[in-house]
Amino acid sequence: MNKIIDRNLSIVTAFVTSLLYMECSIAADSYRYMHVSIDTPWLIFIFLLMIILFPFVLSAILYWYFTFKKHKEEKAKQLETDASTEESQ
Repeated sequence: MNKIIDRNLSIVTAFVTSLLYMECSIAADSYRYMHVSIDTPWLIFIFLLMIILFPFVLSAILYWYFTFKKHKEEKAKQLETDASTEESQ
């Protein structure tokens, strides 16, 4: 157990040390290299629209799938009960 704790502690120590030596100036200059055109807002809009609409489309598909599955199970159960009542008569 001590080996696991020592290993995790050394990983955390290495991570914190690497955070201390990070240079923020690199992040400040990163916008200089971005190529922004007139299509960029449309691409962002379409991307966000897909993210927002995906759960609605998925829920509609799942609702449709399980509704038909439920009806099939009810039909199968009804056929079984009909067959069992015919056999008993």
